[in-house]
Amino acid sequence: MPTEAEYQKRSEEISPKSPMLKDCTLAFLSGGFLCALGQAVSLWAGQVGFSRETGSLLASLSIMALSVILTAYGVYDDIAKHAGAGTLVPISGFANAVAAPAIEFKSEGFVLGVGAKMFQIAGPVIVYGTVASVVYGIIYWITTLF
Repeated sequence: MPTEAEYQKRSEEISPKSPMLKDCTLAFLSGGFLCALGQAVSLWAGQVGFSRETGSLLASLSIMALSVILTAYGVYDDIAKHAGAGTLVPISGFANAVAAPAIEFKSEGFVLGVGAKMFQIAGPVIVYGTVASVVYGIIYWITTLF
């Protein structure tokens, strides 16, 4: 039986090498494109008379809607194969993580399919995000008392 060091060495030998510079560049460009798209929507909203907060909301909703539509048509995964981590810009990646299981399991019904599977990946993110925000809020509150 091989030792852990031998196993690690063998694993590194047979694992495919990742083109790190290419992957980072694609992630930067694709993530930057998504952010620029959101900024463009926000600026447009300001030009047509919406408040800054409403413009930000419209930008977020636009990116989420685009992600869900691309997920529904099976295009989001193809883009993610080439763009890599750039598609994981939090709002678009989260929208994809919620929409993909909902679409995949819709044949099992609304409750046990869509309802149960939709938050299988996103549920822990929501729970831990909420708990973390409460903990940080309490810490902030305590520190402002002194």
